[in-house]
Amino acid sequence: MIKTIFVFIYIGFAMITFLPIGIVAFILYCLGLRAPMRQVVYRLAQAWAISIIHVAGVKAEVSGRENIIRKGGVCFISNHCGYFDIILLLAYANRPFGFVAKKELTLVPALNCWIFMLGGLFIDRKNIRKAIKTINNGVQRIKNGSGMVIFPEGTRSKGHELLPFHPGSFKLATASAAPVVPVAIVGSYDIFEKNARLTKAPVKLAFLEVIETANLSAEERKKNLPDKVFQVIKEQLDKFNSSNC
Repeated sequence: MIKTIFVFIYIGFAMITFLPIGIVAFILYCLGLRAPMRQVVYRLAQAWAISIIHVAGVKAEVSGRENIIRKGGVCFISNHCGYFDIILLLAYANRPFGFVAKKELTLVPALNCWIFMLGGLFIDRKNIRKAIKTINNGVQRIKNGSGMVIFPEGTRSKGHELLPFHPGSFKLATASAAPVVPVAIVGSYDIFEKNARLTKAPVKLAFLEVIETANLSAEERKKNLPDKVFQVIKEQLDKFNSSNC
């Protein structure tokens, strides 16, 4: 329990320590230095994430990083085991990305700033009109060359089987016609949430083969893409689980 408390204190301390540099970089980004400052903000967040992984003693096995599209708009579509998933993606995606977060996180100091600076969007799921506007903003960012992470299960699976995908969650990918990088993660729920204390659980993370969507019809993107991504991620999760048997 002492180590759990120490790691959480470290997470908050590191987030606040890096924040002033991130804010300066974000201001320069808004003043026109978009490409270099986007990289600066991401590298700070990546350093923070990697340091957390090391301090927590997490052993991560990462594969498929050659499938990551380095430039241009892209959607990372991942299963969602636990809170540690974002930390893993920040550490190993090796390119800037944003993600859609629930609006309640705007009330969390420091974290809200980092989500915003990384290109994240806050969604009000109780207000359909505002939610649609948020998603449309995300679509435009992808079209402008940004990366976005999507968790189509809509909630954490908490270490269980892959949950059904919400049909509307693919709007960022289908409306932007961006290439999709499926991501499969196992073990992240076991790091803290499973036992409510820090555990050196093994984690596996795989970036899977790119699925191009530009040549698909709108109907194919809407109906076939979610099923295809679901199957690809499920197959990789089954491989992970069988190797642990």
